[in-house]
Amino acid sequence: MKTNLVVSVSLLVVVASASFIPSGAQNAGTPGSQPPGNGAPPANPMKVAILRWYQANQTTSFKVGNGPDGIAFDGENMWVANFSDATVTKLRANDGTNLGTFKVGQRCFGVAFDGANIWVANPGDNTVSKLRARDGKSLGTFSVGKAPWQMAFDGANMWVVNAQGNSVTKLRASDGTTLGTFPLNGPRSIAFDGTYMWVPGGTGGAYTVTRLKLDGTNAGSFPLDGQPFGIAFDGANIWIGVSQTSHGALDKLRASDGKFLGSFDTSAPPWNVAFDGSNIWVTTDTYVEEVRISDGVVIGFFGGISNPYGIAFDGANIWVTADGSDTVFKM
Repeated sequence: MKTNLVVSVSLLVVVASASFIPSGAQNAGTPGSQPPGNGAPPANPMKVAILRWYQANQTTSFKVGNGPDGIAFDGENMWVANFSDATVTKLRANDGTNLGTFKVGQRCFGVAFDGANIWVANPGDNTVSKLRARDGKSLGTFSVGKAPWQMAFDGANMWVVNAQGNSVTKLRASDGTTLGTFPLNGPRSIAFDGTYMWVPGGTGGAYTVTRLKLDGTNAGSFPLDGQPFGIAFDGANIWIGVSQTSHGALDKLRASDGKFLGSFDTSAPPWNVAFDGSNIWVTTDTYVEEVRISDGVVIGFFGGISNPYGIAFDGANIWVTADGSDTVFKM
């Protein structure tokens, strides 16, 4: 058990707890290093003495349905797709209160918000569900390609990645009308940068991220150095979690032209990625990791979450779904 130090105004308090994880420490894990012990890098008392404070991980958790995976924020509430239950749980973001559980399609997975409604991808029946965010009322179910996984909203339309259909479907958000289906090899996730849709994918070692114009035409494909999954946009750059032979990494590309800016190791192959306005967060099989966007250094390891998977930011806190314990963690 490690001892971490927390400064509180004029009092130095020593807290012995494995659940308190330093954030911002320079030695929080060089890229690719496995976090020591229970996942927390050792505290450095000298940095506390010079007011290099450490952030305590005050994590709380909330029960949801069976097998929570995707998660999204609607401006007030978090919506969680419960894969095994074919339901979505609505949690009030400020205190985690359960505001309702709503039926959707089979094996629900990805979740997205269009400014008024929640969209849920259902790979079990190749549909997406549209729910009114205010009360969870079903506003329609729409057929897409095979195994829809992730979605992104462009301000008018919802884009759906069909992971086994080798395509991306564009739906008009107002009524669910299909506006186009665009072929892509092995798409895994999707993000919007304000101009383009970015879709990582590929098979057989030929992994790329493809940039699509909003009419679905290809605006460039850029190589990645591993099999991709999650993706996020930080306002200037695209970050993609990739799985490599013995570990994982985050690939960083400049959004304006797709230039590869670096690959930064994570402790394990990554799943999903989110941006909190300052740093990138990524879920792996074991840890949630916080990554500094300027140089890709891991500045925080957060453990104690059973099978962390989906991740989203609510403007103040990071939320992570724990597929192994049917809970959602607020960090």
